[in-house]
Amino acid sequence: MLHGYPAPGHGQRLREEIAAPGTTPLIGVYDMYSASIAAEHYNGMFVSGFGFAASYYGLPDIGFIAWPDMVAFAERLRGAFPQHHLLVDIDDGYVDPEVACHVVRRLERIGASGVILEDQKRPRRCGHADGKQVLPLGEYLEKLEQVLANRTDLVVVARTDATEEDDILRRAEALAATDADVVLVDGVRSEEWIRRIRRVVGDKPLLFNQIAGGKSPRLSLSELAGLGVDVAIYSTPCLFAAHRAMDEALAGLKVADGRLPAAAGESRQIGVRESTELLERNIAHPRLREAVRA
Repeated sequence: MLHGYPAPGHGQRLREEIAAPGTTPLIGVYDMYSASIAAEHYNGMFVSGFGFAASYYGLPDIGFIAWPDMVAFAERLRGAFPQHHLLVDIDDGYVDPEVACHVVRRLERIGASGVILEDQKRPRRCGHADGKQVLPLGEYLEKLEQVLANRTDLVVVARTDATEEDDILRRAEALAATDADVVLVDGVRSEEWIRRIRRVVGDKPLLFNQIAGGKSPRLSLSELAGLGVDVAIYSTPCLFAAHRAMDEALAGLKVADGRLPAAAGESRQIGVRESTELLERNIAHPRLREAVRA
């Protein structure tokens, strides 16, 4: 407590950072190891449905995630990274409004900073894939209002996956009129469309989702800030980098007839020492861990 007032919760801390000048980056992590590396570079994480479905199930992001698995992962993240912002993708709230509200309450109790709730209907798709279908706007708004009524501190991002131009603007404006903290239109295809969405959402904070190979333009944080974007989530940089690195490492191992490359100090390869030092920081005292990372 400070001067007799309770310390701000995780949601309020994220809310304050979003309100600060510039664009807040949140880095997509898919397991505890990727989170350990991301935590060395950024103070905000995004639990991407794409990355979690790929890493935990070995399946595409089309609705296979079970909410207890996602909640358990978020709890492990919060335990290891008590000071980092933690935004969690809960897809469509796992279909039913009652389930969505239960998940939101659970995530808030374990210390998540925020959630993203989308308006897709099943079968759902990755936000940058073709074939997305959305719920009737009224049905989604009812689910969103129930979720908002069940949070106290948690940041709620209202997301639309609409693809028709008129519907995109209509839904973005409707989402901005709710008590959601942030609006996300996924799969935005151009800077001009970011400007159009920015205009219709008014003063409501705006989130932009970047994913390699997706439908949206590749933009820097400075460019996004100039477009009026308040938050940027990077869904898969860790996952896709790991994919490439593992593929190259195993191809090299095959070419070398199974001889491992030299460890760090002799080359750029990671060895036991470097990996262990990284993971030991996750069980250090929080103050010591932050001092080491600084």
